[in-house]
Amino acid sequence: RFSCRRLGGGLVQAGGSLRLSCAASGFTFTNLAIGWFRQAPGKGREGVTCISSTDGTAYYADSVKGRFTVSSDNAKNMVYLQMNRLKPEDAAVYYCAAHLSDVCDRSGALMGVDYWGKGTLVTVSS
Repeated sequence: RFSCRRLGGGLVQAGGSLRLSCAASGFTFTNLAIGWFRQAPGKGREGVTCISSTDGTAYYADSVKGRFTVSSDNAKNMVYLQMNRLKPEDAAVYYCAAHLSDVCDRSGALMGVDYWGKGTLVTVSS
């Protein structure tokens, strides 16, 4: 399973930055796709980004391209999401996830989910 940790606080002003991290336990980052989803109040779940543990190839949703960066430390079984230039519409509960296939969807979503992390709330004030 994943355990999620938020660095830098859950409330940030628009234009600010926040970093999320997830630590995996019970499995290793081998031949996996790892990524982040988010769900805003009243909206469906959205794939934000996906990264292959095999070669580090990453994809992003159009709404976050150029602002968010996903990275992983396979030796530590950690995945990070650096969020810069945050906008009010980025406010949501963010979930890390992993799929037992190292292929990502180019839209930034995982093609399936085998492990979910606990969500962490990100609030962006305007």
